[in-house]
Amino acid sequence: MSENDTISWSNDSYLKWSDFDAESSTTTFEDSHSVIKYRFTWTVNSDEKETQIIFFIQNIQLFVEFHKILSWVRPSEATDDLLKHEQGHFDLAELVKLENIEKLKNKFYDKQFSTRGKNEDQRKQFAREDSGKLIVEEVQKIEVILSQRRKEYDEQTNFGQNLEKQSNYDSIFDKLKL
Repeated sequence: MSENDTISWSNDSYLKWSDFDAESSTTTFEDSHSVIKYRFTWTVNSDEKETQIIFFIQNIQLFVEFHKILSWVRPSEATDDLLKHEQGHFDLAELVKLENIEKLKNKFYDKQFSTRGKNEDQRKQFAREDSGKLIVEEVQKIEVILSQRRKEYDEQTNFGQNLEKQSNYDSIFDKLKL
């Protein structure tokens, strides 16, 4: 996927129906579908301590991305209210990220992890690979939380049709945009 295929969440990022590039599905009850995922970056350093090779994880950053080529809407249902609901999915992912980023960082920061390798280049390679696997495991846990929260959001708002519940969520999401 190219950079143009995703939109990174920011406090001034608002989805448009033209961002939903995939063809709509006739086999599902949904009128639209947003694919939102987390992407992360980090820094890893390795060192030798006594006879053991260790690495440290730092500077974890987590990004929320909307995937345009995987997201779709039925053209006949592309209303402002439904778009606001889909924006809510994007905003909810950011909210879940903010609620969990410190736990993610605390899992790794100021800790040492064992790695392998016979020379400095191998240690760096394995430290990068192993640290990435560790972070992926934790990010997957956050994605499970997001999936549960998205389901609750859809159920409580009846996919944006319960305007009172949708308005309650919109008030929460508006605070992210400040």
